[in-house]
Amino acid sequence: MLGAPGSRGTRLELFYDLVFVLAFLNVTHLTASHPSWINLYQALLVLALLWWCWTGFAGLGNMVRADQGVLPVVGFVTVAGIFLLVLSIPRAFVGESTGLNGPLVFAGCYFLVRAAQLAVFGWVARSDRAAFRRWLKLAAVAVIATALLVAAGQVPHRVADSTVATGLQLGFWTAAVLVEYVAGIALGGSYWVVISAGHWAERHALMILIALGESIITLGLGWVGGNAPPLTVPVMTAAVLGIATAAVLWWAYFDTLAFGVEQVMHHAREPATRARLSRNAYTYLHLPMITGIIFFALGLKDQLSEAASPSTPPWGEPLGGFRIIVLYGGVALYLLSLAGCARLALRTVHWPLLGAVVVIVLVAPAAARLPELVALVMLAALCVGATVAETLREDGLRRRIRGLALEEQVAVEGAESEWRRRHL
Repeated sequence: MLGAPGSRGTRLELFYDLVFVLAFLNVTHLTASHPSWINLYQALLVLALLWWCWTGFAGLGNMVRADQGVLPVVGFVTVAGIFLLVLSIPRAFVGESTGLNGPLVFAGCYFLVRAAQLAVFGWVARSDRAAFRRWLKLAAVAVIATALLVAAGQVPHRVADSTVATGLQLGFWTAAVLVEYVAGIALGGSYWVVISAGHWAERHALMILIALGESIITLGLGWVGGNAPPLTVPVMTAAVLGIATAAVLWWAYFDTLAFGVEQVMHHAREPATRARLSRNAYTYLHLPMITGIIFFALGLKDQLSEAASPSTPPWGEPLGGFRIIVLYGGVALYLLSLAGCARLALRTVHWPLLGAVVVIVLVAPAAARLPELVALVMLAALCVGATVAETLREDGLRRRIRGLALEEQVAVEGAESEWRRRHL
């Protein structure tokens, strides 16, 4: 059954999203276990392909009703593929001497997920010759990307020099990501046929929530010293600062921007315009938002454990270059992506967010030499200041956006109540 302009996300789609909680945790673990610039780049590549898989989920649920007919079975198959793909993430760049080859498992599961999604799209396009030709191009892109991942999996067994092997692997993975994302630009509306703007906006907003939740989980699971951390002042300070920063990041997106971009999507009824907006503002610009949150979570990892350790100073050791870049850089990337999304969709410049990005970048070198809790205080203060300034910078736009969102919510609730009164 095809989707409708007024459809929203289903409980089944929320069930599909649960596997991405584990996915984000594994991406964080991929870098946190061996923090290095190479591992950070590997995490970016994995995250980009995971995001592309999820985009297929979102497009599928937008085009057809994912909880009707045989589609739940297709969904369960793809969720199983995603779960196996996520399990293979820690070994996605390592050639195993025993057991299954990690890179090839990743490539095979990636193709399984993409093939299942494309099968449904092909079924929808089967009666339209032009649409079917476009579908063939989409299928060819998925095959090429998978072939590049398979080639990357063969590198550790065929190249003895570890430095050369790592470079070749990263090259193949980078090419696979570029094939998918560049094809997404070149094929345009073939990828982004958005029937329900509300469904599309809601699905992406839920992924922002999942990523923010992952940062909270990472902060809580960072305790490795026993059943629970001691309730010392440094531990409680680290916990409050981490939660406060995550809450401010939530506010920066959900207070106005999420409503505003969705309203622009509803207004863009011409298919090509809606396709460009859904691609640029959501698929492409929400990826750096997710990446920024994941980096923020990586910077928070082990904060409670370090704050509780008696061997560290009361305010912690200096964060150092790598952790300050992922912590401060992640927040800066997130805020910059929000500002870019607002400029693209709402045609407004969010100066407080851009100013916060500049200040975060400027103070990061000094913050790297400060105790970690002091650096976290500075970051939280900058985020709170930018968000308060953005909220108080009332030019009427925020009031109009939130007023329209409330009117829509009240109207939908009234229509639903009336239907239930008549039929239930």
